[in-house]
Amino acid sequence: MGIAERIVALGFACALGALPAQAVVGGREGGPAAGSTLMVLNARGGVCTGIVLSPRAVLTAAHCAAGGAELRIHWKEAGEPVLVAPTAVSLHPEFDAGAIRSRRRSIDLALVRLAEPLPGRFAAAGLVDGSLPRAGSPITLAGYGVSREGEARSTGTYRSAALTAVEPYGPGRILIWAADPAGAGKRPGASACQGDSGGPIFSEAGIVAVTSWSTGPKGQNCGLLSQGVLVAPQRSWIDATLSQWGETARWSSGP
Repeated sequence: MGIAERIVALGFACALGALPAQAVVGGREGGPAAGSTLMVLNARGGVCTGIVLSPRAVLTAAHCAAGGAELRIHWKEAGEPVLVAPTAVSLHPEFDAGAIRSRRRSIDLALVRLAEPLPGRFAAAGLVDGSLPRAGSPITLAGYGVSREGEARSTGTYRSAALTAVEPYGPGRILIWAADPAGAGKRPGASACQGDSGGPIFSEAGIVAVTSWSTGPKGQNCGLLSQGVLVAPQRSWIDATLSQWGETARWSSGP
């Protein structure tokens, strides 16, 4: 079995079991920007979501691409898997792989460069460089993760969930937190889960954050709070990295 086949087999079998971020439980199939997303797989068995920023550039979570594991960008054509190796991966300089355990600050973002442009059916996503969602604002989280924690077979379908921004530690300048409005982050409900890391978090204006982590009740990883890295404060790094690759992102200032 070659590396590409191993990545697919491991990715769908393990469904990000060793990684800190998680998939949309309690969501529905489909959602905004489905044509601007794909999957990011690695040889450790990691499954993540990626956001298309240009024909040759994908934004995802840094923990999906860290550690030197071989990556493949993945989608399906006519029901058959396509696996593309990146030519470059850039982790945000303030990414800290041990941040969750040590409770240190980390910016969990990575950019992936492709040698050839993606098929024309993929559209560049729109990122928001404007006012950040505050507590109570409606947001939508989407990704290719599991529909129920631990069920690896449900990975690979794009799902989304309507959530509400929350501020458990005050207004965020780096991170956004979201919860199912029915449970307010205190009772189980919809959230990110295994495989949604790197996926988009939307306000009404467009993508405001990239999913990085989630929490759940009673030792579980999913079902309560979802966390994402806000993209607006990181625009300079995103634009500078893409410029080095001859690529650009689409930004808007919001409503």
